[in-house]
Amino acid sequence: MRSLLTLPLVLATLLTAAQAATPQPVPTSPAPAVQSLPAHHSAAPVQAGTTTFNRLSGPSFLRVPDPCRVRYCALVVIAHPRGQSAERLHNSPQVNVLVQALLDASFAVLISDDGGENTWGSPAALDQVAGLHADAVNEFEWSGRTYALGLSMGGLLALRSALPGSPYAVSGVALIDGWADLRSAWGGSLTRRTEIADAYGLGTAPPEPSLNPLAEVLNRAPMPLFVAASPDDAVVSMKANADVLYSKAEAGVSDWVLLTGPHLGGNRFSPTLARQLTGFFVRLEARELARGGVRR
Repeated sequence: MRSLLTLPLVLATLLTAAQAATPQPVPTSPAPAVQSLPAHHSAAPVQAGTTTFNRLSGPSFLRVPDPCRVRYCALVVIAHPRGQSAERLHNSPQVNVLVQALLDASFAVLISDDGGENTWGSPAALDQVAGLHADAVNEFEWSGRTYALGLSMGGLLALRSALPGSPYAVSGVALIDGWADLRSAWGGSLTRRTEIADAYGLGTAPPEPSLNPLAEVLNRAPMPLFVAASPDDAVVSMKANADVLYSKAEAGVSDWVLLTGPHLGGNRFSPTLARQLTGFFVRLEARELARGGVRR
């Protein structure tokens, strides 16, 4: 039988990891969590294995830190931007700054193909990711907890995965330059409108509110959110997406990070943002462990 770390040791590790620097807050309501960020666990990056899941729409990639082979770890599912793929993210040195920070903090990471390049967070895309999720959690010592990270278009899928009725439970959502409002995406570009209509099987009418993740979030209880956005972003309006979404952030654990520069600019993939992002998930893990420990 594999040896597992005891709950007190896991909890102590997570709480110690959350004590290094401070995230960038923006005065808004609810206030961002004034908690510290995780330090690097070691001088050298944590080693991780890679498992590839092939689907008709393309491959997805599971990265599992070596420690997660012998003790319980949570999973972070990454949804990709419009016109990109899991393979492109997997091969990106910039994205791997974020991924490596998560691996160093003992999170397994699933870089999901999302059912194709332009699926816009559709229910069909979520169904495909559910299959990937089911395969992924059998590859390591999964704690039973999953978190979602959406980049640009991937924000829609990340949010949809956290709503009631999702085929797998999500305990917290992070968006970087993320779309949250499907109707905003529909109305801003004819090309996007065509892609969304194809992905959702729509005609010329805009999506119903029940298909819009933001509309659904606004009707639900606050959730743990990490939102990073820039007023300079000319692709995804911060005012129509991040600002509105963050009104439903759960106080005390959520983070707002104010960025500068264009959509998906280089500072989205900096060591600083990687530490902030990882700190958010580490705090949620510490809270979940304190509430009930590892669940299977």
